[in-house]
Amino acid sequence: MTRNIISILRGVSPDEVVDIAEALIAEGISMIEVPLNSPHPLTSIARLAQACGDRALIGAGTVLTPDQVSAVAANGGRLIVSPNTNTAVIQSAKAAGLACYPGAMTPTECFAALEAGADGLKLFPGELIGPTGVRALRPVLPKGTQIWAVGGVGPETMSDWAKAGVDGFGIGSAVFRPGDSAEQVRSRAAALVMQYDEVMR
Repeated sequence: MTRNIISILRGVSPDEVVDIAEALIAEGISMIEVPLNSPHPLTSIARLAQACGDRALIGAGTVLTPDQVSAVAANGGRLIVSPNTNTAVIQSAKAAGLACYPGAMTPTECFAALEAGADGLKLFPGELIGPTGVRALRPVLPKGTQIWAVGGVGPETMSDWAKAGVDGFGIGSAVFRPGDSAEQVRSRAAALVMQYDEVMR
């Protein structure tokens, strides 16, 4: 089963990233993002692409420029996630054949991202927009638009987001914090997947 969960490994180091990714994959999370403000992120992405790129969609978060898109692609990444709507980044990602989920908060940003070719919208920051914001946005967006809630999302809030009509989630500290062991990540991932399967089926 493919689940629309992107695990955000902010602060992960290259030496631990493969073990943590394997823990996530074992529990059914197969979309993994290493934010570019993590330690040596391109090294982590390259190691992940080599170790588990055939079993997971590996890429980068906090991607702000087309040059960063190129660097991610050169290291084996296939996923681009941004905190903002930058049409040049989106177009660069799509030209390179990468999946792209830019951050958007307003209707203007949502439509600009879609027109530039985004695969889906990272509704960010989720805490500010909330499920109420999703319910307001959904009717005006093109049918089939993928909306992912990111920012403050965890097992305890998934049900509210699901009822509002989101398609997926970006999960950061609810599954990984710097210093966590692979065992801790696996335990949190298991709880997260259990809740996802309950509210999104």
